[in-house]
Amino acid sequence: MAEWRDIARERMSALYGENKKITNDRYDKSLAVKCVNGTFVGKKEENVIAFRGIPFVGKQPVGEYRWKAPVKFTKDDGVYEAYFFGKVPPQGEDLRQIGSLYPSSEECLHLNVWKSAEDSTDKKPVIVWIHGGAYEVGSTAEPREDGTAYVNENPDIVFASIEYRLGVFGFIHMSHLPDGADYQDAQNLGLMDQMMALKWIHENIAFFGGDPDNVTIIGESAGAASVCLLPLVEGSHAYFKRAIAQSGSVSVTRTTEDAVACTNEFMKSIGCKTVAELQKMNTEELLKASEIMSMQMFPERDGKYLPIDPYEAYKNGAAKDIDFLQGCDKDELCYVVSAEGVEMAHVFGAQGKAKKMTELTDEEKILVDDYCKEANSEKPEYSGELRLLEQIAFVAPMFRMSENQTIGGGKSYSYFFTPESSLPLMRCAHTIEIAVVFNHQEETLISGRKFDETFAKTLRRMWIQFAKTGDPSLTADISPDGKEHIWPRYDLNNKWTMIFDEFNIHPEKATERNIVDWDRTYFLTKYYFI
Repeated sequence: MAEWRDIARERMSALYGENKKITNDRYDKSLAVKCVNGTFVGKKEENVIAFRGIPFVGKQPVGEYRWKAPVKFTKDDGVYEAYFFGKVPPQGEDLRQIGSLYPSSEECLHLNVWKSAEDSTDKKPVIVWIHGGAYEVGSTAEPREDGTAYVNENPDIVFASIEYRLGVFGFIHMSHLPDGADYQDAQNLGLMDQMMALKWIHENIAFFGGDPDNVTIIGESAGAASVCLLPLVEGSHAYFKRAIAQSGSVSVTRTTEDAVACTNEFMKSIGCKTVAELQKMNTEELLKASEIMSMQMFPERDGKYLPIDPYEAYKNGAAKDIDFLQGCDKDELCYVVSAEGVEMAHVFGAQGKAKKMTELTDEEKILVDDYCKEANSEKPEYSGELRLLEQIAFVAPMFRMSENQTIGGGKSYSYFFTPESSLPLMRCAHTIEIAVVFNHQEETLISGRKFDETFAKTLRRMWIQFAKTGDPSLTADISPDGKEHIWPRYDLNNKWTMIFDEFNIHPEKATERNIVDWDRTYFLTKYYFI
């Protein structure tokens, strides 16, 4: 692991530095794009122009702006370098995330844009990436998420990726504290940052050749959860029309009661009572102190910014004009098995099940126990309890999202990704598909190998076809494998799901493969993830 960290640092060092203001006219005008808040000069890489570290706010969230809603960008006639990624959001050390390896700062609200260097008069569909990391870690810096290779292969799109506040800086409830009246938004600031980035993209992406009226948001894990929550934010539909959610849903949220209890435990642990006391703490002190809240700082279903019941909102048609493509990986929580080892993963699974059981009725407990007992017989290293958590966090919510979006009058396409890693215990784990989606199969930290290239190109073309048209189906003439791939829309009877087997991409009825256990786990979506 240490060797991997050293390689990552060396490889990414060229992408980090300080973007400076350009005070003369000695810059390449062909690499410059004039936006509302400045002219930004990018770098040409292969046949792509990359613009990194563009600020999308008028004030970075530091000082008096810490724990406040993002400030809208303002008009600026200056010229600025966009050569380097901005500072990544502050986050704790996590060996499985690259975000913690690079320069970080609370001044982190930046985005990146990649466009083809080829001249074109056509407005191109825009794909906007929202990274994952449990709302605590991650950043746009991860090499597997860099847009250069992606746009080089697919010059018919404009690609962007955005940062947002994480953990204690982006998702802490404060309004109940003695001096918390001025911090009514603190519990959902990370989502508000994403919205401001989308607003910037809407007002500026045409200058990069993108179509502001054809934007698709895409995310994985917490990024996918964000993608599923953003359509429920008032006014959001002006900024995108399609959404791709990879292994994440509205289940990764919490109630106001949970959020308040979490904050109270945190404040007690550090001996503080007010926001003013927290404001005196520096970034590192807050990060260290907030470790007690790990895996609890999720967006809040507060009834103001987000609905109390997001599933019901979808069922009532809140996002019926947004096209959805969503799915999950075959062995999501093998990520935990590989990273933590079999014994610790089993402890994680047992603890997760025990916590969930406290919420269930006696009849529901019998169903869950029966499911775990049967799942335990599959493979000893992947316990029934881990399979249960996988169903709760990823699989069942994905299907309920598809169900409710369909009932609400919207379109949804579902998928199931199955190719396995060559690494011991990893199998088809959480995040394994990201390097495939963004054309970075050299990033084998999770996969351990490259998947069939024709398969990978076909998957990418389906994602892009969806972004272009709202339908991911491919005719034989545009399919990399030369085959027609009709992707049936999800419906309540057949529950069509596209199966991404490495050498056999095909649709199946979800009930035939029993991806989700309709009788013993599907009902758990009413309890959310935590």
